[in-house]
Formats: sequence, structure tokens, C-alpha cells
Amino acid sequence: MLLSDFDYELPEELIAQIPVEPRNASRLMVIDPVGKTIAHRHFFELQDFLAPGDTLIFNDTRVIPARLIGQKEPTGARIEVLLLRRVEGDVWEALVKPGKKALRGTTVRFGDELSCEVTGHTDFGGRLVKFHYQGIFEEILDRLGETPLPPYIHEKLENRERYQTVYSRDPGSAAAPTAGLHFTPEQMARLQDFGVHLGFLTLHVGLGTFRPVKTERIEDHVMHSEFYSIGEDTAQLIRETKAAGKRVIAVGTTSIRTLESAAVAKNEIYGKSGETSIFIYPGYEFKIVDAVITNFHLPKSTLIMLISAFAGREFTLEAYREAVKEKYRFFSFGDAMFISRPRER
Repeated sequence: MLLSDFDYELPEELIAQIPVEPRNASRLMVIDPVGKTIAHRHFFELQDFLAPGDTLIFNDTRVIPARLIGQKEPTGARIEVLLLRRVEGDVWEALVKPGKKALRGTTVRFGDELSCEVTGHTDFGGRLVKFHYQGIFEEILDRLGETPLPPYIHEKLENRERYQTVYSRDPGSAAAPTAGLHFTPEQMARLQDFGVHLGFLTLHVGLGTFRPVKTERIEDHVMHSEFYSIGEDTAQLIRETKAAGKRVIAVGTTSIRTLESAAVAKNEIYGKSGETSIFIYPGYEFKIVDAVITNFHLPKSTLIMLISAFAGREFTLEAYREAVKEKYRFFSFGDAMFISRPRER
């Protein structure tokens, strides 16, 4: 398949710049890839499309203030360091701009209490940096770092918590699992009262999720690995849901990738932690996921390829054209889509 097979036209004014209030006031496109139907609702109506016994799986990762702006020593040149993941100790994998100024041995200072040294290069054009500081690194990062909003968001975010899910609890992501931004605590509680189960896993969003595809044949694209963890309690909940003939509904592409990475066979999954570089595109056979809640994704991205694997490429692009026509809001702070297929036993 070619990269151009996953392109679509998007007017710039449909790229959401700020989140809606309340969170679940966003629109919800409900699509059925089997019946080829498209319905237009709101996210607070999600319960209408769920059944008691279904299980929602959330990614509980928390975005860290991963964007640091510093000065190269001794020239004072401005350098941006975006933390992707901790390798070990005080060594992190990062994207550094401008890269040509970040040679091995370069020191970047972020005020008086924090500096880093470039210690190496990565296979994906990034850098390895080692931090030097006095005190607690996480507290310093919280003071000096910025929330790393995507480059297509130009408005200033007044409240950093709006780029966090209400259930985030495990710090480590460079970007939010944005499908979860629509949920409120009250809606989650109502879903539980209705009989829907809630399960949690972790995938720390890094370069693998948002690195652009630059190969003409998508099969030649190589995903960057990201850390994930799924506890045995969540795995058991999934197995019980499957055994009861109910649906496992992934909230977001990161939850999909985690579930499919941890699966050992059709409808079989166990607690597991590790690195995943799974790349899901049309032709993939899903082992765990029965339905998906997701946002609208960038053209030619691995995320729209993943959704195309679940809903079919042509129908996915048809739904995106409908979303453009109906003026849905796109990307991180945009509207949502619910995709469900009949569960295969």
C-alpha cells in the first residue's frame, strides 16, 4: 500500500485549537463498518452505544512537561529539548532542535538548576542526553518544562490539565492519549452504574505514535518502540468479558496497540510489560479489540492507518470526508469517533 492511499483534504480551520467545555460536549461520529452507516451524536450520549458487561480499556499514562528551552554553552544559542522517554537513570532519549547544534558533548543549560549533555545519537534522528541537577528531577522538570502540545495547535493552553485525561496517573508520555480527553469523572461513574466495566493499562506515548511516515510503501515504515504495561487484573477482566460474549472497547489508538501487543492469541491476553513497536495497518487481524473510541487523525499518519485496519480504508476515508463536510473538529482537541463491529468468537 502507498502512503498516498491514506491522504485526505482537511481545511485548516477544522483543526481544533482549544478543547470544548465540558469535556464530553464534543461531537461523536458513530460508524458501523459492516452496515456502512454513519450517525452524528455527542460524546455524552456514548452510553447509548454500549451494553452492560462491555469493557472500556483506558490508557492511564500522564503527560510530563517534556519540552525544555535552554541555551547552548558557551554560545547562548537557543535549543529545544523534547523528552521522549527515560532510558535509564538520568539518561533520556530526546528530540533536539536545531539538531545541527546538538553534537555529542554539547551542553545545554536550563537556568541555574538543570543542564544536560548530549551523549549520543539514536537511530531515529534523536539524541541521548544526560541531565545534571541538584534536587529532585521531577520537581525541577515540573517547574521548568512545558506541556509539549502538537505543532498544529497554535493557541496557548491556559490549563495544563486539559491536555491530561481525568484518569491519568502514570507519568511518562510526551503526548496525551487524546481519545480519553472526552471523558469526565461523572460520565465514567454513570457508565459503571450502567454495568460497563472500566479497565486500565499504560502506554507512554513517544516517537512511535507521532513520528511521520516518510516511506512511499507503508510496509517499509519502522515504528519506534514505546513502553507499555498491562496488569493481570486488566487482562483477567478482558478474558472474562470475552468469555461472556461482550465487547472489549479500546479508548484510543495507544490502548489498541497495547492490547494487540500483549495478546498471545485470539481472545487471549495476560498481564505483561515491555516495549512495543507494533505497526497496525490494513490486513492486520485483531485479536482483542471489538470496538474503538478515537479522535480524527492526521492524513498519512500511522494512526489513520490503524483505524483503516479496523474499519476498512475506503470506509474510513468516507467517514473522514463526511466529518469534513459536517465540520467536525479534528486532531488532539477535536471530536471523537466510535467504531464497532460484530464481535467474532
